Amino acid sequence: MRALFLVIDLALEIYIWILIAAAVFSWLIAFNVVNVRNSIVGAIGDFLYRITEPALRPIRNFMPNLGGIDISPVILILIIIFIDRK
Repeated sequence: MRALFLVIDLALEIYIWILIAAAVFSWLIAFNVVNVRNSIVGAIGDFLYRITEPALRPIRNFMPNLGGIDISPVILILIIIFIDRK
């Protein structure tokens, strides 16, 4: 049973890092640092979007519009940390 909890803990930690990578990647796209027309960059962006969007969408629907600021990854990371703490 302990091994199962360790695997779940590891999966949550990896997902937090994926959320951070998706947020940084979105900033790089917004500031035109990376070219999304590049096939590798596009594939990475598509992967990050498909992995993070199902968890972020309900938070974004619940939150009011804050202009151009998206704090849904921060809220999701805090929720994951709260769940992870025993």
